[in-house]
Amino acid sequence: MQLTGSEIVVECLKEQGVDTVFGYPGGAILNVYDALYKHSDEITHILTSHEQGASHAADGYARATGRVGVCLATSGPGATNLVTGIATAYMDSIPVVAITCNVNLPLLGKDSFQEVDITGITLPITKHNFIVKDINSLADTIRRAFEIAQTGRPGPVLIDIPKDVTGVIAEYEKKVIEPVRPDEVSVSDEEINTAVEMIEAAEKPYIFVGGGAVLSDASDELFEFVKRVDAPVCDTLMGKGAFPGTDELYTGMLGMHGTKTSNFGVSECDLLIVVGARFSDRVTGNAKKFANHAKILQFDVDPAEMDKNIVITAGVTGDIKTVLKKVNEKLSQQSHKPWVKQIEEYKAKYPLSYHPDVLSGPFVVEEIYRQTKGDAIITTEVGQHQMWAAQFYKYSRPRTFLTSGGLGTMGYGLGASLGAKMGVPDKTVVNIAGDGCFRMNMNEIATAVRHNIPIIQVVINNHVLGMVRQWQTLFYEKRYSQTVLNDAVDFVKLAEAMGATGLRANTQQEFRVAFEKALTLGKPVVIDCQIDSDEKVWPMVAPGAPISDAFDEGDVAR
Repeated sequence: MQLTGSEIVVECLKEQGVDTVFGYPGGAILNVYDALYKHSDEITHILTSHEQGASHAADGYARATGRVGVCLATSGPGATNLVTGIATAYMDSIPVVAITCNVNLPLLGKDSFQEVDITGITLPITKHNFIVKDINSLADTIRRAFEIAQTGRPGPVLIDIPKDVTGVIAEYEKKVIEPVRPDEVSVSDEEINTAVEMIEAAEKPYIFVGGGAVLSDASDELFEFVKRVDAPVCDTLMGKGAFPGTDELYTGMLGMHGTKTSNFGVSECDLLIVVGARFSDRVTGNAKKFANHAKILQFDVDPAEMDKNIVITAGVTGDIKTVLKKVNEKLSQQSHKPWVKQIEEYKAKYPLSYHPDVLSGPFVVEEIYRQTKGDAIITTEVGQHQMWAAQFYKYSRPRTFLTSGGLGTMGYGLGASLGAKMGVPDKTVVNIAGDGCFRMNMNEIATAVRHNIPIIQVVINNHVLGMVRQWQTLFYEKRYSQTVLNDAVDFVKLAEAMGATGLRANTQQEFRVAFEKALTLGKPVVIDCQIDSDEKVWPMVAPGAPISDAFDEGDVAR
């Protein structure tokens, strides 16, 4: 079959089962958009307000569905506007394919209009990238890009196509794409046996769950593993929902804003079992003092993560779902009643709490949990509200908490919420933002309205850059340099100007009523929640301190 390059792009997307793409057209990518127009009944295109929104939407789609997210952009500034979203996906190992188009082949390298070396720019933040200069390799390159994005440790892949390649004709032959399956053969029996021996010898094991357990769809195997080990469980931001936050063995997040229970328990355990986590500095605190009473057993698909940030005792390299399945087959039922009881006592002694009578971030998150019955997809921006969303919403299933963990991208959540809602339309999708983050990409409310994507945007509005201000309060003697946002911006009016419904809440009851209304409207809603500027996230670990030094508001008062 003879097709143009742009038609081959669309046919290859269809081969991969792509039903939704996010993007923004421009001159270099016009041929591809013309081909998409002819297939609009098969592939839905969401025109975002900015290319960064498209990259975050593709990321959110991928996290919510487990499929590859796809975004499109033109050359030059269109391509560079994807960079932040690509880097966000790279840091959190999210499978995204970004397709950009560039200037014609004879114009490459000549500083032509809207030319940029996007493959050079994105080389450090992609799993792989391609520039396709020969149309005869176009189809296979696209197929290879999707395969790379999904296999092993997932990640973003970029394909750059010069415009003239999208216009010439070549032979295209359709291929049936087989689903990507994890490599079960390469998991070492010796490593599995060592892991089982370490677990069976432990008296005080603790299980630490990261995003790898979510990405490998290993929740069932993880649940069986936890019950078989009979150990308490903590997690990272990326690991939320892999193990139910409602289970009695769950102790909350670990690290800088983790619970005291998790931080103290990990500091006292004799075996830390790390399931698909990479030992981020926000988790470990002072790395030299992290879990230094414990042997460390790490399960990870990426051998490069072994001994990278923390020296481990032993590791098993492989897909998390496969590793857990193999360990479960060999591990006998364990019992650690005294240890579990000790951790339960910590949970009773150090619960998460907040001021009960005022509208606050934790209250907002708990009320969202109550009204959605824990069955929503929550996306967030980055900052205090992100930590509250991690602490006070109980995630019982994977792929229901979408947030920028590694890169910490302000402006991520709104685009991600659009992608999540397109991928899982039957779920309520709520983006929780601070007012500083909402300003970053609030133009995507117009996208939600344009395409009638009924997301609920909750702005926890403290009129400051909350997390930065918290650090300034605690560590910079209250020198609030450039963190006050107390200006005349009215988010309710902005929402209405873009065609959404705008609501405001100043009290707990007003928020209850506003969110209840938002759930019934079936259209984009923005709720502006006015909270105190000095609200803080507790507990906290000071930078450079061990996680066992976690402190809260009561400790500061003393």
